[in-house]
Formats: sequence, structure tokens, C-alpha cells
Amino acid sequence: MKKILFITLLTTLLFSCGKKEENGNIDSLIASKNLVSIKAKRAELQAELTKLDDAIAVLDIKKSTEALVSVSVVKDTVFSHYLEIQGSVNTKENLIIYPQFSGILNTLNIKAGQKVSKGQVLGTIDDGGLSQQLAQMETQLALAKTTFERQKRLWDQKIGSEIQYLQSQTNMVSQQKAVSQMKAQLGKTRIIAPFSGVIDEVLAEKGQVVGPGQGLMRIVNLNNMYVSTEVPESYIGKLKVGTAVNVFLTSLGKTYVGKIRQVANNINPNNRSFGIEVSVPNTDNLLRPNQVAKLKIVDYTNAKAVVVPSNVIQEDADGNQFIFEATSIKDKTGIAKKVMVKVGKTSENFTEILDGIAPKAVIVSDGVNTVSEGMKLNF
Repeated sequence: MKKILFITLLTTLLFSCGKKEENGNIDSLIASKNLVSIKAKRAELQAELTKLDDAIAVLDIKKSTEALVSVSVVKDTVFSHYLEIQGSVNTKENLIIYPQFSGILNTLNIKAGQKVSKGQVLGTIDDGGLSQQLAQMETQLALAKTTFERQKRLWDQKIGSEIQYLQSQTNMVSQQKAVSQMKAQLGKTRIIAPFSGVIDEVLAEKGQVVGPGQGLMRIVNLNNMYVSTEVPESYIGKLKVGTAVNVFLTSLGKTYVGKIRQVANNINPNNRSFGIEVSVPNTDNLLRPNQVAKLKIVDYTNAKAVVVPSNVIQEDADGNQFIFEATSIKDKTGIAKKVMVKVGKTSENFTEILDGIAPKAVIVSDGVNTVSEGMKLNF
């Protein structure tokens, strides 16, 4: 029995080993076939890559000798250069009203936002009995005047002494001056609008004790607005009274047309500049003191200037500036020609050409960075 069992186990073991060897041979065969297929595919891909490289090389050669660009015709036109500078909106009629007399604020006839006229009484301060004193002084003045008139009639009739006549005259004049002074003092108890405008804010209340140095209210007139700024010293002689100015209000996104109304005669030694004022019409009542404004002032104009976009101007290693001109134009092709130019002023991405390019010349306007001397241009 043991022998039979041993023989069975041995047979099974030999069969298993034979099966493993057979499976190993099959795997090797499959791996060998896959390798051949991969090598063939690799060779095929390599051939495709070689074709692509050859095609790219041909395109690079063509690219180095040709360029796709846009061109434009140079024209002579009106060219203006602007001085651009920042300023601040202001008005000379913007002030806080202070009392000239100490006392209790008896009346306050206005409120914030109210329109007032020049000379209008905005409020009154208790006069502390000055009005009663004025009444007494006016009575004394009336008596002094009557006395003088009687003395004058007597003097005209050669009656009485000259000293009596002169004394009565002096007394009357003295009383007149005293009354005038008292009226002026009483006038300080009234708060008067110095100009027409709007009460922007009220700083005191009725019944409050007020005095000089204490603000009562702010009054603003927006009808006489201007922009003040400082201009570099180099612009002396270029800016004159009446010069038109474009005033852009950043907070409003609007542009107003103003005029220079004042040019300072003094140079600020700290920053070598001088001040100007530009009047601005406030037709829509949107301007306010202390708004930020950007000024554009024309300081140079050429009625027949040769102007090109600033980005077409190139510069070589020696600092010489040049433009590519399209020559030998045929249909939609041409040859690039490097033209040295002398430039003038630049304004709003356009530059004035003083020499080198004439009107009606065709220049490269887009794609200029891909162009070189003698290159074929396609446009």
C-alpha cells in the first residue's frame, strides 16, 4: 500500500513539473512576439518623427526669411502734445463765518443746505444793552444838532459870540461820530452773508454763547470754481492766460473744458515750479472743493506732423532709432527696409517723426518684432 501511495505521489509531482515547464515556454513565446511588435511600432514612430522634424526645419527656414505683418500708410496730420499734471478743485468763496461780537446767539435764521444771498442776515447776537446806549446817543445828537442850528442862525445875524458857534458845531460833530461808532459796534452783533452761496454746515446753536474765533457756519459758492496746481519751471512762457485746458475729474469720470485764468509770477525754490489757476464751469453743479483733477494742457501743436504709433519705433545697440518700411510692394507682399528716424514729442501712444519718414510711406505697424532687414513681408 505504501508503495502504491509513493508511486502516485511521484507521478503527480512529475506531472506538475512538466506542466510548469510547458507554461514557462508559452510565456516566453508570447513575450518574444510582443517585443518584435513593439520594436516594429517604435521604428514606425521614429520614421514619423523624422518626417515631422524635416517639415519643421523647412518651416523654420521659411520663417526666418518671411514675416506675416500688418502695414499702414504714414500721413501728415495735426499733432498736439499735452502737459499732463494733477491738480485740486477749489473755490475762493468757501469759508467759515466767525462772530465779531461776544454774547448769546439770539437768532439763527438758516439751516444746512439753504441758499442765501449776499448781505442777508443769518443770525443775531445779544448786544448787551448797546441798542439802548445808541438810543440815548441819538437823542443827544438831536439836541446837539438843534443847538448848532440855532447858534448858526444867530451867528449869521451877527448875534452871539464865535466861540459859542464853534462849541455847538464841535459838540454836534462829536455826537455824530459817537453815534456812527455805536452803530458800527451794533452791526457786529448781526451775522451777515459775505457772498451768495449755500450754507454747507451749521456749527453753533441758538442760545449758545459765542465769541471771536468760534466758527458759526460754513458758506460755499460753487459758481466760481477753479483748479489749482503747480507746473515745472521749464514751462514758463508756454502757458498763458486764456490757454484751453482739459480737466478730467476722476471721481465723476467727466472731462470739463477750462481756461487758465492766472499764472503765478513767483518760482517755488523748493521744487522749481510755479502755480496756475484754471477756471472750470460748474454747469451741472457736480464740482466740489478738494476734488482731484487731471489736467491736460496743450503746450505744442504741429498742423502738418508726420506721426506714427510709438510701438513701431525700434532702437539698436547704439541707441539709434529706426522703423521698418515696406518697399518693393507687390500685391500683399513687400521687402523690409530699415530706416533711421529722428523722433520728436510723444503723446497718447503716438510719436512725431522729425526726419527719416515722409508722408505716404508704408511702414510695418504690427509684427515689427519679427522683422529684420531685407526680410520678405506678407500682409
